[in-house]
Amino acid sequence: MLLSPRFCPELLSVCPQPPLLQAIFNGDPEEIRMLIFKSEDINALDAEKRTPLHAAAFLGDAEIIELLILSGARVNAKDNMWLTPLHRAVASRSEEAVRVLIRHSADVNARDKNWQTPLHVAAANKALRCAEVIIPLLSSVNVSDRGGRTALHHAALNGHTEVEWSVHTVGVRVLYFRYVTEVTLTVPLSLLQSRDGKSPLHMTAVHGRFTRSQTLIQNGGEIDSVDKDGNTPLHIAARYGHELLINTLITSGADCTRCIVVLYLFLCMLHGPLFFFSGRNVECVKLLLSSGSDHNRTDKHGRTPLHYAAASRHFQCLETLVSCGTCINATDQWGRSALHYAAASDLDRRLFLMGCAALRLFIAFLLKSGATASLKDKQGYSAVHYAAAYGHRHCLELLLEREENHQDEMESSSTRSPLHLAAYHGHAQALEVLLQGHCEVDQGDEVGRTALALAALRGHTDCALTLLNHGASPRSRDSGRGRTPIHLAVMNGHTSCVRLLLEDSDCADLVEAADSQGQTPLMLAVVGGHVDAVSLLLEREASVDTADHQGLTALHLGVSVMEMCLYLSLCLSQEASVLLGDSKGRTALHLAAARGHASWLSELLNIACSEPPTPPLRDNQGYTPLHWACYNGHEGCVEVLLEQKGCRCFDGNPFTPLHCAVVNDHESCATLLLEAMGSEIVTCKDSRDRAPLHAAAFAGNVDCVQLLLAHDAPVDAVDQSGRSALMMAAERGAVGVVEALLTSASADLSLTDQKGNTALHLACSKVSGENCILKSFVMFIYFSPLHLAVHSGLKQTVKELLSRGASVQVLDENGFTPALACAPSKEVANCLALILATMMPFCSPCSSGAPSPGALLRSLPRQAPKGSQGPRGPSSEGTTTENDSDSETF
Repeated sequence: MLLSPRFCPELLSVCPQPPLLQAIFNGDPEEIRMLIFKSEDINALDAEKRTPLHAAAFLGDAEIIELLILSGARVNAKDNMWLTPLHRAVASRSEEAVRVLIRHSADVNARDKNWQTPLHVAAANKALRCAEVIIPLLSSVNVSDRGGRTALHHAALNGHTEVEWSVHTVGVRVLYFRYVTEVTLTVPLSLLQSRDGKSPLHMTAVHGRFTRSQTLIQNGGEIDSVDKDGNTPLHIAARYGHELLINTLITSGADCTRCIVVLYLFLCMLHGPLFFFSGRNVECVKLLLSSGSDHNRTDKHGRTPLHYAAASRHFQCLETLVSCGTCINATDQWGRSALHYAAASDLDRRLFLMGCAALRLFIAFLLKSGATASLKDKQGYSAVHYAAAYGHRHCLELLLEREENHQDEMESSSTRSPLHLAAYHGHAQALEVLLQGHCEVDQGDEVGRTALALAALRGHTDCALTLLNHGASPRSRDSGRGRTPIHLAVMNGHTSCVRLLLEDSDCADLVEAADSQGQTPLMLAVVGGHVDAVSLLLEREASVDTADHQGLTALHLGVSVMEMCLYLSLCLSQEASVLLGDSKGRTALHLAAARGHASWLSELLNIACSEPPTPPLRDNQGYTPLHWACYNGHEGCVEVLLEQKGCRCFDGNPFTPLHCAVVNDHESCATLLLEAMGSEIVTCKDSRDRAPLHAAAFAGNVDCVQLLLAHDAPVDAVDQSGRSALMMAAERGAVGVVEALLTSASADLSLTDQKGNTALHLACSKVSGENCILKSFVMFIYFSPLHLAVHSGLKQTVKELLSRGASVQVLDENGFTPALACAPSKEVANCLALILATMMPFCSPCSSGAPSPGALLRSLPRQAPKGSQGPRGPSSEGTTTENDSDSETF
């Protein structure tokens, strides 16, 4: 925003100001001299980084400005908006202050954060004298700001003719500017455009600056220049309704038929000056028509000026255009005529101004002029549909009188009928008009919903009442999910509609009506969280134990979405069964525990356990609410359940609640279980003989592993596959768990599973190259892990094993050394052995201490053909046992 003389009230803030600043605002030079003599900081900055010189320039006090400069004030200091004292002085329109600053080398080309120079500020603030001082010092008066606007743009926009003239005479009108070197630069006025392409003439057209526009035109302004959207000044003037300026532009030769680029107006795409004003002043329309504008020209979307006149509800413009011969039934790209637009326009908002007679006159004129009421757009909608959708009762009356086949329109199944549209948008009066035509009140739309269903869906009680009075059935069902109007009303919480639909004594049974998924209105109300609707349905004795096709009752559905008071009303007042399970056997207790609703779980438990003994609370997989609470880590629910004596034992699925807690790293829940049931539960096993320690090790949860070890969990217990917790952790690459088991519990590394694998085997088969899990096995390197590591291509693992003394001569089950285990198959390994046996004598760097070729050949399988002998070398006398411990070989 450009500065103005009133721009800086913050300088006069009531906040405490430094003495120097106060003296400047008091206009007391003597006090200023005294303060400067006392070493007051002449360049002190305030919160906005403004110096005392900025304040003096803002006030336009030339004497104080010169005093401050002579005392050391920085002339070109910038505040946080990059404004210099010269910007401030120009904004104050003080010629003397500007001259003083310039005399002391103030930068006339300084730019603020918006790239605006002092000349921009002068043009915007009508600082003519300041502009006259600055302009001779400039190489160009056409410098643009960040928005591409020159000083002339700002002067034109703000209506400062004198500044415009000054800019013209000094630098533009004579078409040249002089540099210090006497070089001439020609810049036509027609080339002065902002970044959005607007010329100064565009800017004057916005506000209808008649005098300014004449000045610009007389000084060479391009009358048909276009901005980036393709709009000429004539389009802009027509857009804002400046009739005098329109006449001036046309008289000066503006092309009113010029085709332009897209411009939005009232959410429409427009393409000519006539469009801009077709809904405004009829005189402008007549002027443009008389100047040669084409009344049948279409815009980008195929709309004529008649479409805009109809949409803007301007009768005189409409009448003028029709009288010129405009095609009354011309359609746009969507197939809509002017009558469609008129029927859809918001006429009722102007009803108090126009009156009913004027409304009827507007539509009647179009119909009388030949508009076809039955004309449909590409969606199959006629003007009747649009009038019904927008609730224009008077339009409907006229259209229905003219349209002989309107009943066929409303009975079409390809689109929604006018009755559906009126009901959906809540226009009861429009429904009354449509229902007088004896249309089918229970006709369904494309998905089988009746007008009553749509009114109930949207909560339009008055429309629902109108339809019911005309015989609409509340028992109708849609073809999608088989829902009645009551279902649709309750799912959106429209209690008044529900009450209206249930008032009919013949519809009392609808409270239990189920849709195609078995859901009753009560279930939908509970899922939506509509307490009032739930209360109403309970008053009408809706069953709380009815289950849908998945076995879920209203209580199941309500656990996750409703408030506690509603649960109590369901459970206590209606005696809902809290032990009723869904298709998976899960009761409301299970769902409350899984969701973490501790208070609700407590209430439900009190009901379920009111009479001993405590009933079994297992779902179809044997999981109890305690399983669910521990698995999801809901500590509060675990505490509630453990308060019940019947829950202080592991029941149901052998994958116990302790397994559930430690496998998901819920240490707090595991602690509660151990405190309530004792340390002996750490030995419990699931169906595969896996203890909780196995589960914690499998998941890599170090804290839970340490908790179980603290309660004497058996560290070397194995499952049915023979694997211990250490093996599971090693296979999963859980370094922290492996370290905990080795250091804290001295886990046995010699244990093997049913396949003969130790923990080290499993670690080598799964570990990544960068993993450091092998360091945990540093004291226990024995046999064939090296084979596994080289076969998997784990370079770092191989290096670690070799550095710990792994034997390179040990044979695997195929009789291969680790070197040969790199081969992808036995055949390749055999070939590799032969090649190595041949190469060894010539590999001097590796010959020292290397096994003989004979030893390598002896490591091959014995299936070789009889009589074939491998090559022998000079070092064949060596033996294999001499090199068993050589860690440098391969």
